[in-house]
Amino acid sequence: QVQLVESGGGLVQAGGSLRLSCAASGRTFSSYAMGWFRQAPGKEREIVAAVSRSGDTTYYADSAKGRFTISRDYAKNTVILQMNSLKPEDTAVYYCAAGAMAHTIVGVTAAEYDYWGQGTQVTVSS
Repeated sequence: QVQLVESGGGLVQAGGSLRLSCAASGRTFSSYAMGWFRQAPGKEREIVAAVSRSGDTTYYADSAKGRFTISRDYAKNTVILQMNSLKPEDTAVYYCAAGAMAHTIVGVTAAEYDYWGQGTQVTVSS
């Protein structure tokens, strides 16, 4: 079992930044690829960014490329999503997820992840 707790969401103006954090506890943090997903009202949950167990491989959705950065801190069992140049369309509930995958693989679909946090709201005003 892995427990995931997100923090760092909030209300920000367009063009601003937020730093989301996901603290993992339970089984070994390095055993899991980590991902950030988001879900806006009336829309399906979508991948934002992901990082492999090794930390060497990352994936970004087209909407996140050049603006968001995912990283993981093995000492703190934490995965970070730094979000810059935020847009109103980034407004959603953001979820952290952990999935058991091969060392350098990242998952890009929700079905590939086994554990989920409770989500944190991000609201970007225009």
